[in-house]
Amino acid sequence: MYDYIRDPDAIYRKSFATVQAEVDLTHMDADIGTLITRIVHSCGMPEIVPDMAFHPDIARACREALNKGCPVLVDCEMVSHGIIRRFLPADNPVICTLNDPGTPALAKEIGNTRSAAAVEYWRPHLAGAIIVIGNAPTALFHLLELLQEGAPKPAAILGFPVGFVGAAESKEALATFDRDLPFITLHGRKGGSAMAAAALNAAATLTRKDPA
Repeated sequence: MYDYIRDPDAIYRKSFATVQAEVDLTHMDADIGTLITRIVHSCGMPEIVPDMAFHPDIARACREALNKGCPVLVDCEMVSHGIIRRFLPADNPVICTLNDPGTPALAKEIGNTRSAAAVEYWRPHLAGAIIVIGNAPTALFHLLELLQEGAPKPAAILGFPVGFVGAAESKEALATFDRDLPFITLHGRKGGSAMAAAALNAAATLTRKDPA
């Protein structure tokens, strides 16, 4: 028999206690600290905190959008499946268009990846939405291109594309895109669906602070 903790509540408490012991969040707004705590918990890497970048209104913007019932637009199924639906305060729709039947043809038409083409299908839902990107740098780049062209503005962008090609650059573009657009991201190559979903789940847990 191995000696390990079996009680799920004890595991939960010890996990978050460990994050809080190893990460100094005293200089941050408490709600943003909640987002970052859950992001760190999702990957087990306290060392990412210095590379986090965020708009000071990111937590408030997410809370308000979720309480209004605004949609959550995600770049891949892994992010979608990581979102805990019971946390969403208004049965917010979670929309992933990557596997839309028209996406491959549209990708060829616009000369970009399927992930970028899938973002085109977000146009009717963009206004006031929360964008959660946990995989594809091209999705984030193309979203920013659409916004530059005048597409409706989302409420917030949670940008965690991962990888060796374009990930760092796309997140740098997000962080410098629009000082009035709430966002949170992790600079560099690290990222992923678990971090992205954790950020959204953390924001959803904060919605009780606002009236629905």
